[in-house]
Amino acid sequence: MTQAPEPRGAGPVGPGHEPFFNIPNVVLAMLLVMVAIQVAMDSLLPQKAVLEIILQGSFIPQRYSVPVAGQAGPYFWSPLTYSLLHGGYAHLALNSFWLAAFGSIVARRIGWLRFLIFWFGSALASAALFLVFHWSDQTIMIGASGVVSALMGAAARFAFGPGRGFRRDQAHLNPRLSIVHSLSNRTVVAFLAVWFGINLLTAVGFSFGIADSAIAWEAHVGGFLFGFLAFSLFDPIRHT
Repeated sequence: MTQAPEPRGAGPVGPGHEPFFNIPNVVLAMLLVMVAIQVAMDSLLPQKAVLEIILQGSFIPQRYSVPVAGQAGPYFWSPLTYSLLHGGYAHLALNSFWLAAFGSIVARRIGWLRFLIFWFGSALASAALFLVFHWSDQTIMIGASGVVSALMGAAARFAFGPGRGFRRDQAHLNPRLSIVHSLSNRTVVAFLAVWFGINLLTAVGFSFGIADSAIAWEAHVGGFLFGFLAFSLFDPIRHT
């Protein structure tokens, strides 16, 4: 998911002048796709069409507890398409914010093609762990949070380089840490502790004030583990 890609906007960035987001084209494209889908579902399409999109595009564990015969497309494409659908603009905005932040770092490092392959792999991994915990349930899962979690996991392998601090415009140039070295890096360990702590709280029912919405913590964990453990398969920079 070649040599390291050139940093976008190459050149010195003075203290206090670092852009908050400098979004690579592939990340911007995925954001625009998700926004376009949400606008169409919320404002342009009839309710019947919206319900059909949710039914056909969301990940529903019950699909996989019955034979594939007669199920056609959704059996195969919903483990990917659910990551492009959202339950409203608030859900979309939250995922878009973190996608812009962590997706930009990862995309600068691995390039657009690997990024798309990484997206597909992390969506599948997130859906797979969700399926393990919800086998045969009629629960509907949508949203890019599993992919975002995978991007966070991937960033944990290189973005917090030793002795270099964290710079959004340069983090993608840091050497990749091995899994063992990552787990001995204090910044990475603190990041992991906070991330897993938040998801542990959601697992026991703490909603962080998000009303009328179940948080698919299993998908978050599945995505994060995929990004953290499998990132080296996508990384074009081979030194560690």
